[in-house]
Amino acid sequence: MASSRLPDSLFILKGGARRQTLIQPTSLRLRASGISCSNWLKTCPNKLGQFNLKQQRKSTSTRRKSILVQAVAVPVAPPPSMSSPMDDTQNLKQLAENYGFKEIGEPLPDDVTLRDIIASLPKKVFEINEMKAWGSVLISVTSYALGIFMIAKAPWYLLPLAWAWTGTAVTGFFVIGHDCAHKSFSKNKLVEDIVGTLAFMPLIYPYEPWRFKHDQHHAKTNMLFEDTAWHPIWKENIESSPVLRKALIFAYGPLRPWMSIAHWLVWHFNLKKFRQNEVKRVMISLAAVSAFIVIAWPLILYKTGIVGWIKFWLMPWLGYHFWMSTFTIVHHTAPHIPFKCAKEWNAAQAQLNGTVHCDYPRWIEILCHDINVHIPHHVSPKIPSYNLRAAQQSLDENWGKYLNKAVWNWRLMRTIMTTCHIYDKDENYVSFERVVPEESRPISFLKRVMPDYA
Repeated sequence: MASSRLPDSLFILKGGARRQTLIQPTSLRLRASGISCSNWLKTCPNKLGQFNLKQQRKSTSTRRKSILVQAVAVPVAPPPSMSSPMDDTQNLKQLAENYGFKEIGEPLPDDVTLRDIIASLPKKVFEINEMKAWGSVLISVTSYALGIFMIAKAPWYLLPLAWAWTGTAVTGFFVIGHDCAHKSFSKNKLVEDIVGTLAFMPLIYPYEPWRFKHDQHHAKTNMLFEDTAWHPIWKENIESSPVLRKALIFAYGPLRPWMSIAHWLVWHFNLKKFRQNEVKRVMISLAAVSAFIVIAWPLILYKTGIVGWIKFWLMPWLGYHFWMSTFTIVHHTAPHIPFKCAKEWNAAQAQLNGTVHCDYPRWIEILCHDINVHIPHHVSPKIPSYNLRAAQQSLDENWGKYLNKAVWNWRLMRTIMTTCHIYDKDENYVSFERVVPEESRPISFLKRVMPDYA
């Protein structure tokens, strides 16, 4: 628009003499577009015309100390009315394209509460249908049995396909236990505890410890220090030890699709991580998974040997952890999704704006019971998995412009694995390559070998 054009330079008067200070028109056009880098993304991506806000503040501060500003020819920032909604939309589309997203939502207004969002959902999505719940159990048991059969009969060159199917099927067991933990599987709470414990046993996952920590994840999603799921790395950790630094670079780079194994070990077997009133239930779950190890593993070894244990249990288990890690990082990790300290954290923004809906191939969605229809699940964990799609449709109708959506693709994973590393308040994430470039060869390697297409 003609009214929003700014001159190529601004003139500042100092003691009667005219002094010319050049400001790049690209940067001004970006600010005129209505996207506030400092309030939303903190820093704008290179492809949109990067404008280093820290340098701007520093240079402005220095100039103010040495120069008495008496007049400015034109305002630096245009009034809000000059912002074009079309420009905002185009910038969001470009950002989505850069990151591998289908849509990136607008920032949710501060005055919207989580209660407002929940109230907009139809009541039927909260209803428990035990027939559908047990139907999901039938799907998981049947698909897992089919996977074991395929592993037993497949020639060696088809084993990876059989493992992929079986690992995905056993992920469905986790989702069933997940519903039980959120009290959205059955109206009988004892039944939920029993089913949840049994569903987690083949995964060697203690049900109650996971439930206690997962409840905290929902209560404090993307809150610094408090969220028990994925966190950005602190710069202090990178600087504290060369050994830890190298381990973190591999863990948050090439090994990231299996990092849930480390999370499983660290969070769920140490009684000191739980309150005293939780310890008894934690010990029951630990006894359950120990019983599976003591009974099932020797039977597998007796019947099939160590090779059979690897084929029938270990490889599907690694497949499960691939999905566990991948689903979790995609749900809450992106360059534009911030982690915030408690005093700045907003529940509605974290659950609606800070959660990602990602579509996967339909067979994965069926075997994993729609766990990736994840935004409604974070709006209210009480929604059963079989009602998540109806809830998502309601959110699309009422809050669609604020939602983050993706179809799983290589560019999405490449973005997460090569850029979302170290916490930075201004930029959300800083890559290892910027902080420790000389030690970031694993990240450079990923950039070379991972496909960059959506």
